[in-house]
Amino acid sequence: MAGSVELDCLEGIRIVDFTQFEAGPSCTESLAWLGAEVVKIENPRTGDPGRRLQPGKPDNDPWYFHQFNANKKSVTLNLKSPRGLEIVRALLEKADVTIENMAPGTIERLGLGYEEVKKINPGIIYCQVKGFGSGSPYEKNLAFDMIAQAAGGTFSVTGEGDRAPVKPGPSLGDTGTGMLMAISILGALYKRSKTGKGRLLQVAMQDAMLHYMRVPFSRTQLTGQAVMRDGSSRSTPGGLTPRALSPVQARRAERLCLRVLQPCQPRALAAPAQGHRPRRTERRRALRFPAGAQPTRRRG
Repeated sequence: MAGSVELDCLEGIRIVDFTQFEAGPSCTESLAWLGAEVVKIENPRTGDPGRRLQPGKPDNDPWYFHQFNANKKSVTLNLKSPRGLEIVRALLEKADVTIENMAPGTIERLGLGYEEVKKINPGIIYCQVKGFGSGSPYEKNLAFDMIAQAAGGTFSVTGEGDRAPVKPGPSLGDTGTGMLMAISILGALYKRSKTGKGRLLQVAMQDAMLHYMRVPFSRTQLTGQAVMRDGSSRSTPGGLTPRALSPVQARRAERLCLRVLQPCQPRALAAPAQGHRPRRTERRRALRFPAGAQPTRRRG
């Protein structure tokens, strides 16, 4: 890409990557972009499930897989065989970081839990992406993006108030968690450079969603009430209107809106000035659906 800069901030850092699908791979890919050497461990039969390979059929890795696994090396190992475990332990012995997001308890049953790995490499930063945090009544449950977002609250504040909750388009539950884990790893690497000590890091997907819910929580703290779904109305003081999006000064934007919208919404625009924010909020429906107009629902 023209003008791109290849980063080498993490040059020399070795990462053994047991992750699959999106939450873990998005984390290790971001570290690979920063120059780390990432070795991805895959199942010999079908590889990362994100490849969606079918036994006996030609490889046809989808863009989904490529989006989260660029800049990595890959090796297939049978972690249930003595030889496979011997190889992966040799990799872990020289690694700076390892990360996994298998089903709860799987990595421990393979003999590759934190307590075992730190015996062969006390300085390793051992990372786990989980669905729910340790001590949670759901800590043994599986989780994917939509589960994390539903449990973490993003569904509850997305969509229109008179309709069912809506899943946000971006995969905040997966990639959002992966980015938080990447930040945690960078902090742990810096700390290790001072102390020489490794550590265990865990980021739960449900907990990560709370990070993205801080603005709704701030409103709840102010009012004592749960934040309701309100479409785009709360995106700006007045909703997503041309004034909110225009780069020009407010007065010029108002004049532009009057010229453009007066023929379409004369009654709403002829109403008295909306005044301060609470007053604008009360009258936003009149501005959006004047003269008895009603919102229409799209099908499909």
